[in-house]
Amino acid sequence: MVGWLLASAAAVCIGTTYAQPSPEVQARISAAIVATQVSNSTDIDYTAFVNPFIGTDYTNYGDVCPGASVPFGMVKFTTDFTGYAPAGYNSDPSQKARGMSPLHDSGTGSSLGTYGNFEVMPLLCPSGFDTCTTTLQARERYRKNDSDDAYPGYFSLTLDNDIKMEATTTRRAGLERFTFPRGSKPYFVLDLANDLPASFAGGTLDIDPENGRITIGGHYGSSFGPGAYHYQAFACYDLLNSGTQKLSEYGVWTGDTYGLDAKALGQTHLNLSQNLIGGTPYQSGALFSYEGNPEEVILRVGVSFVSTDQACANAEEEIGTKSFEEIQKASKALWQEKLSKIEIDVANTPSNVTEMLYSSLYRASLTPNNATLETQGAFANTTSFYFDSLYCSWDTFRTFYPLMTLHSPVEFAQIVDNYIDGWRKLGWMPECRANNLPGWTQGGSSGDTIVAQFAVNYHNEAKALGIDLDELYAALVTDGQVNPPEWNTMGRQVNVYKQFSYVPFAVLDTGSTGRQTREGSRTLEYAFQDFGIRQVAQVLGKTDDVEYYTNRSYWYRNVWDPTVESDGYQGFMQKRFSNGTFYNTDPVDCSPKDTRSTQECSLQEDNQSGYAPHDTGYLVELMGGNTTFTNRLDHFFEAPIGYHYANQPWRSVDRVRDVVINNFNTGLPGNDDQAAMATLLGFHLLGLYPVPSTTRYLIISPFTPKYTIHNTYLNTSTTVTVTNYSSASVAYPIPNVPAKSRCYIDFYDTFRVGGEIEIVVTEDKTYDCGGHVPESLSMGGFASAR
Repeated sequence: MVGWLLASAAAVCIGTTYAQPSPEVQARISAAIVATQVSNSTDIDYTAFVNPFIGTDYTNYGDVCPGASVPFGMVKFTTDFTGYAPAGYNSDPSQKARGMSPLHDSGTGSSLGTYGNFEVMPLLCPSGFDTCTTTLQARERYRKNDSDDAYPGYFSLTLDNDIKMEATTTRRAGLERFTFPRGSKPYFVLDLANDLPASFAGGTLDIDPENGRITIGGHYGSSFGPGAYHYQAFACYDLLNSGTQKLSEYGVWTGDTYGLDAKALGQTHLNLSQNLIGGTPYQSGALFSYEGNPEEVILRVGVSFVSTDQACANAEEEIGTKSFEEIQKASKALWQEKLSKIEIDVANTPSNVTEMLYSSLYRASLTPNNATLETQGAFANTTSFYFDSLYCSWDTFRTFYPLMTLHSPVEFAQIVDNYIDGWRKLGWMPECRANNLPGWTQGGSSGDTIVAQFAVNYHNEAKALGIDLDELYAALVTDGQVNPPEWNTMGRQVNVYKQFSYVPFAVLDTGSTGRQTREGSRTLEYAFQDFGIRQVAQVLGKTDDVEYYTNRSYWYRNVWDPTVESDGYQGFMQKRFSNGTFYNTDPVDCSPKDTRSTQECSLQEDNQSGYAPHDTGYLVELMGGNTTFTNRLDHFFEAPIGYHYANQPWRSVDRVRDVVINNFNTGLPGNDDQAAMATLLGFHLLGLYPVPSTTRYLIISPFTPKYTIHNTYLNTSTTVTVTNYSSASVAYPIPNVPAKSRCYIDFYDTFRVGGEIEIVVTEDKTYDCGGHVPESLSMGGFASAR
């Protein structure tokens, strides 16, 4: 039992008005929360609080996939739409449905979309086979208003011709159920070539009419990586529903946007290569119908990245003859197990907070996609776990994996094994894997921070969890010491970084290739990644390496230009030439003060940063002390939690309130970034904020009066109680309390061992940390491993 008495501010009551495709979804969620609040039952269905449509608002571009999935499922079934739809789905009623497909990512900003392979579209063809609308543009249809529905493990919508489309899934397979208007003949078009980014590079399709099976597969392009890269994907569509359905007509079709629209009744094979002349893909696929005009048709779908045979085996193994309801029930049970790892006091928490939290926790387990045993290329037949859609580690290291640290070390270890295996197979750990291919790096090798996060928190259990810490450290050192020949997709430009103790601007690099941009921000990122290596070296007792990487983690200071002025403040991070002089850019560029709506910041030459979470205390001094530092935060609003380091945690609470109320009240403020946004919101609602690559969590103020985090692997439960909590007001600390600090706690003292944490809130809006501010490396912090 841990008896902590800490302090922060209480919750504030806010309203929520999510963009919602179906009013019935919101009504169902609200009713479930109210029923739980009045029942006082301990048998709570947490899946009922999830709104999968948060982040699908087409005006904010959250890029969330609301489709049916299991936790970390390789398949995510949803309907694909025209328009901007990176995750396939689009809530914009002016856009048309293209078809339902099994492969998607969630929360990624690839403008062309990702996956969307093997779309199947139900059709009504009153005049028969030859009149069916098979090509993409011809078959697109509007949906019926307010018909979209989804909850964990289930997705559906109804087209404007009254055909209802539903889906439920396992990890690598799913069931699609279609309900047709009574008396109509069901037709289906299955697409080989039209994925979301139009990247088809050749493939095959085969129809086995006797067994009622279509196998399909091909090569497709990356959604966030070099255009020269291609991956392979396969699917197996079983059409007979264990013998209860009978095919009528079947055949193949081809088409293009220049007038080709050909169909071949009775033909069973397509073998098409990439259309080298460019433009839209040479379209192709299968077309089939059913005898007896059945009102309901069920398709069983297996997916694989290895072969069509394995796709069929996946469907047979994971679904077999189970019914739609059985698969849906099993999927819901998996989500219930995942969501119940964090249990809140629903009865006394504002309903919208409950919905925001569990919807965030849901999205935090949608990705990355567990594609173990579905490997290709260099990873073919690997014995390690394998996860696709890691893009990007730069997005997820801050909050995604620190939240996983609290409750899911088994899954965390599997993902870490996957990172280490990337080093084994390709020479460096992955940074931004997309579509089973290396994607563009953002800030260097942020996977270093992720595996360091695991090592410092679970080094005692690492071996039992399947992780060799010596091998993990070897992968880290490679990232920190060895320069890849091309560092756009993995590793760092570490050769010049080591030579100059920063990443120089416009430097002659004769040994490697990459986009010569973001030199200032990459220096900061590299330095923080070095801190992660330092942390693991400390765990392993490598004292010389601790000293070496400690010194390297301070190199972020080498791009600080004390002479630059902006908006009345002096001193900013800047690019620096190899001769030591600075190349000045406007600090306002890509900051919250940048008013240019068309400014592109990602991967651009003027993208700067002020990020050094391992040594923020030194940044405070560098920027002029506590008062100037907090004034700069007020002005530029770079880091809501930064006020903790200036001994003014109440300001952090104010900023977090501002973020939640004004940015998440109506959904998401932008791309969910592989649930980085979801886990940031989750931490805000729980009143915590992590320091990556460490065991520390900063204390803010929970939006709920009580919650318990269960770590089933460690067999611990930790309950956080907020004394004087009020859902109708904003209150601030702090009384004198017997705690080391009111500003942070340590995983080893709290969530790792279980017990009780009490956060006491008062109305005084002037409190400080009541002890130590959060640790900074150069000020004696992180001096020993836990």
